[in-house]
Amino acid sequence: PNTTSNKLFGIFGTIGGALVGMGIILILAHNWDDFSKLTRTVLAFVPLILGQVAVGYSLFKKKSSTWLEASSVFLFFGVGACISLISQIYNISGSWSGFLLLWIGLTAPLMYLTKSKAIAMLHLIYSVVYACNVGYFNDDKPWLFLLMLAVVLPFYYRQLQQFPKENFTGILHWLVPLSVIISLGAFVTGNELGLVWIYITVFGVFYNIGRLPQLKGERLRRNGYRALGSLGIVILLLFTSFKWFWTELNYTEFKGLDMEILIALGVLGVVGLVYNGMKNGWKSINLLQWTFVIFAGIMLLPFVGFYIPVVLVNLLTLAIGILTMYIGNRDTNYGILNYGVLIIVALVCCRFFDYDINFVIRGLMFLGLGALFFLANYMMFRKQKALEKNTIKTTQL
Repeated sequence: PNTTSNKLFGIFGTIGGALVGMGIILILAHNWDDFSKLTRTVLAFVPLILGQVAVGYSLFKKKSSTWLEASSVFLFFGVGACISLISQIYNISGSWSGFLLLWIGLTAPLMYLTKSKAIAMLHLIYSVVYACNVGYFNDDKPWLFLLMLAVVLPFYYRQLQQFPKENFTGILHWLVPLSVIISLGAFVTGNELGLVWIYITVFGVFYNIGRLPQLKGERLRRNGYRALGSLGIVILLLFTSFKWFWTELNYTEFKGLDMEILIALGVLGVVGLVYNGMKNGWKSINLLQWTFVIFAGIMLLPFVGFYIPVVLVNLLTLAIGILTMYIGNRDTNYGILNYGVLIIVALVCCRFFDYDINFVIRGLMFLGLGALFFLANYMMFRKQKALEKNTIKTTQL
């Protein structure tokens, strides 16, 4: 109970620190135009100074993590407020990306100075905002995002080694891959071939990371790499299962940086696959872990006609759905079982858009899918009941 109370106190303390910082800024903004330039300059530094005092007091007095988290968040927003206010007061021109870069750079040391989990999260979130602003809304590449991501990795590694079962570690297992997924599009061109091939490779990398010994035993809700990797692969396979995708591919535009990113991710994925095979045994490697390699081979087949890759992608997606159902049934996991059924249902629905199928046949297909869904869950229910009876008998003996 005390641990739970401390965690809740830490969460609310962090939120309180953020709200207090914003409240001070809003109060100052109310009569901002009535102040002289000197007064406004002094007031611009107030949140920054208060934040530094609060962090210094927390460190010097060796206060609890709640104090450190709250004061760190207060200082984080105090730095941002000070930069923006000084720029406004003295009409210093600059870009939004430049402001974010300066803000993130100045506050990054807080992550290690106070060991603040909230700062690590804010660092990742604002780094993604920076990458999106530079890459999606401008013609530049957000290379400094890679440095920002590298800054948080030692903190992440320490958290994984010292507190592997902590909730915050599970949150990082989602935030880190999500930040890469969102920001990756800022580095590649708008070429459809490049986007799909690169993203299916990065999802393959993530799925293999999620199967590493350090993460393999984690629940799916704590293993963002495995969940995002699996879902991303399935969605992209469904997307590439249409005929029009393969008939409209333009290989001549896929070159330069896109190709370099794909090769780098491919090498990383193969390394992860081999490492998993050596650590967990090659028999434990499932089809999803091989998908990015298989898809790379399929991508070379349009040179001999688009029908072959269409058929292969559909068969691959179907195989993944069946395999997922098998794993769900084997592990008595309703979620995984129904996920496999949904993959097959989604694949069948996609084919309705490719072919002009009679409504009666469509109706019969949906009846069949509904029966499959019901039968799979009923068989799982029977298996679960049988396991419970065997457990009770064993206990009585």
